[in-house]
Amino acid sequence: MVRVVAVQFNQAGKMYDFDAGDLTLQPGDRVVVDTDRGAGLGTVVSPPEERDVAQLQQPLMQVRRLLEPDDEKTLTHHARREQEAREFCLRRIKERGMDMKLVRVEYLFDGSKAIFYFTADGRVDFRELVKDLAHTFHTRIEMRQIGVRDEAKMVGGLGICGRELCCASFLRDFQPVSVKMAKEQHLALNPTKISGQCGRLLCCLDYEYEAYCDLRKNFPKCGKRACTLEHCGTVEKMNLLTGELTLRQDDGKLASVHVTDLVDEARADAAHAKESFRDRDQPKPHKLRPQQPSRQQRPAPADPSEQQATPPQPVPKPSPTDEQKAKRKKRNRRHGHRKPQDQKPDGAPQE
Repeated sequence: MVRVVAVQFNQAGKMYDFDAGDLTLQPGDRVVVDTDRGAGLGTVVSPPEERDVAQLQQPLMQVRRLLEPDDEKTLTHHARREQEAREFCLRRIKERGMDMKLVRVEYLFDGSKAIFYFTADGRVDFRELVKDLAHTFHTRIEMRQIGVRDEAKMVGGLGICGRELCCASFLRDFQPVSVKMAKEQHLALNPTKISGQCGRLLCCLDYEYEAYCDLRKNFPKCGKRACTLEHCGTVEKMNLLTGELTLRQDDGKLASVHVTDLVDEARADAAHAKESFRDRDQPKPHKLRPQQPSRQQRPAPADPSEQQATPPQPVPKPSPTDEQKAKRKKRNRRHGHRKPQDQKPDGAPQE
């Protein structure tokens, strides 16, 4: 059995297993360990636990000792040298016009190597720069190119949420993030709102992605038809957290329903048909028409019996006068009207 302890070298960095030996270690203790690059300074993350040697993939490095008070002077000396190396490297980069950005300088605990972390868009020829650094600081120089996410993890800062960056506080490994995660959570696809300090998509988009996928299984897709016992329409929008849906009905009106109230379309049609049949059997209330003014009627006689007994008398036509006859005769002659055959002419007939 081997006593294994987990150690990290940076805040929220990767954890590595080491052989604790007979040391009594607690989380938070600073220890000096052996690494492939030499002696390193790390922090204990979890207490030692017993493991079988057969379960280990490779032999573990040994934990030398706990950090002693005298080692603090060494750390202070390394911090001063790191600051000097950073300023010197920045000047050389500017003088040579190199397309690179220096992020951090780190000295190993034993001072045997200085590591320069930088970012660049492509490959950079830094051979002359390494010669200048080695000639000035008399130690081994390692230039290590990192990505923008690693840069944000080293530098740190505050996110758009107002809290410390996840990668700099607790996130040890970077998970792949895609725009699909933002779409699934109905977020605005605005690059300034879904991007972090590094310019990449926010790592927190991955935190609730699985929960949204599980909730969406109970929801119909936008544009599909959904029905309840009272409403039927097309899904306009949805709120996965509250379970509310907005339906656009056939008449154009919007209705807000809950996802638990959704039923099959056949069941909804049956319920609507039953409701309409019930409304048809119920007596409809009589609608009063507006009263119109009655037409003016002739006054009825005082006694209706007299009106029935006395038949209406014909009105005699006035006889035409001589003047009217002369006008009519003249008009008939003008229009060529002939007299009837049975009417004799004024003069005697000619034989």
